[in-house]
Amino acid sequence: MVTTGALLHGKQLHLLDFNDCEHPVALQLGGNDPAAMAECAAMAEALGYDEVNINVGCPSDRVQKGTFGACLMREPQLVAACVQAMQAACSIPVTVKTRTGIVLKNAPDLYSNLDFLLRLVDTLVEAGCQRLYLHARVAVLGGLSPAQNRDIPPLTPEKGEAIKLRHPDLELILNGGITRLTDALAPLRWADGIMIGRAAYHQPRFLSELEQHLYDTDFRLDESAIFDRYVAYMTTQLDQGVNLNVLTKHLLHCFNGRPGARRYRQILSDSKRLKANDFDLVYEAHSALGSHTAQPEVRLHAG
Repeated sequence: MVTTGALLHGKQLHLLDFNDCEHPVALQLGGNDPAAMAECAAMAEALGYDEVNINVGCPSDRVQKGTFGACLMREPQLVAACVQAMQAACSIPVTVKTRTGIVLKNAPDLYSNLDFLLRLVDTLVEAGCQRLYLHARVAVLGGLSPAQNRDIPPLTPEKGEAIKLRHPDLELILNGGITRLTDALAPLRWADGIMIGRAAYHQPRFLSELEQHLYDTDFRLDESAIFDRYVAYMTTQLDQGVNLNVLTKHLLHCFNGRPGARRYRQILSDSKRLKANDFDLVYEAHSALGSHTAQPEVRLHAG
């Protein structure tokens, strides 16, 4: 998520950088002013994004102070106005990601029931929203941290199914608690898709398991080949001045469960060598697994 203020007032346009290999890639915007959201949506399209998304689900205190994220669920007409303004400013899909509701200390039930959620979705559909990402749990505003809000409120995917029954033409992508194959397959009986976040990051082989089950039974994951591809990508980023520690953290969860995986992670976490941009530690870590990879020529940048 990138806030409209960071782009329009802070001029932090580097936040919009991405690599071509990431396509299709969406920009999620945090904001509540239709004109500002529209300007940023046009910016996203001009920079080659494939989709622009409105954050109506983040529960953090900082986001609440900016009056966007999950607290926007209380203002469906404002979200609808943002959708329409953004659609007028760009031709790429304008989508919304939200929760099933919000829980407030002084009104725990007012914005957390199914009727409220259906009214919100009705308003978004009327505004022209054609794709909705639904994190299938409420956001508790006050009392829970963002991390706790990802786990403590119970999952209610049946609310997503109710939305799909009411709006069969709305593309609905379900999110939340999908960490195993069975978790992924159940909602696909009625949802148009699923969104997987941290599980894919912490269990890199999970997506491969889904690929094999859903699309290609002959698919096999070669983690060493993927490692080699990422190392080649790392060399291009190092050449552009990206620090090594920014790149190696994304390798830490690879090879989980393999002999030598603990030593692999220890080597990749050597703060002194990372600070010195010592690229040799990447190959040393891989060698701890008893496998080897060809070492491409690397030009390093200190600092």
